Amino acid sequence: MPHLVILYSRNLEHDVDMTAVCDGLAEAMLTVKDDDGKAVFPTGGVRVLAFPAPHFAAADGGTAGRLAGESGEYGFVYLNLRMGRGRSEAIQQRAGETIALVAKTLFSPLLEKRRVGLTFQIDVGPEVFDAKFGNLHPLFQKVM
Repeated sequence: MPHLVILYSRNLEHDVDMTAVCDGLAEAMLTVKDDDGKAVFPTGGVRVLAFPAPHFAAADGGTAGRLAGESGEYGFVYLNLRMGRGRSEAIQQRAGETIALVAKTLFSPLLEKRRVGLTFQIDVGPEVFDAKFGNLHPLFQKVM
């Protein structure tokens, strides 16, 4: 953890490089620092995953858009950051602002091309069950 999941309408596949978006958002997550200048998110825990929604309805389904001269093919991008408990509200806000700013930058070319609804939310615990048993974290821990 933290995991940033991106769900987007499949009609955006050809208009946005989602791999570059994932890379950019992962980098943004790693730049978030606490008040002592330490990374808020552990490198080995950062995950950014993107999934196209093959079936969707966005906005009004396109009818009003077609009447207004638009293509009617609206799209959406939903970003959800899930992080564990223990970070202050100020740190959560800082993370949100940092990631939102980078997301706006990464998606700005898309917004210039077409009509898209973007949503970004952050969820924080409480977890009912939380098990971590991978081997990535040790790769990024400093040996003293």
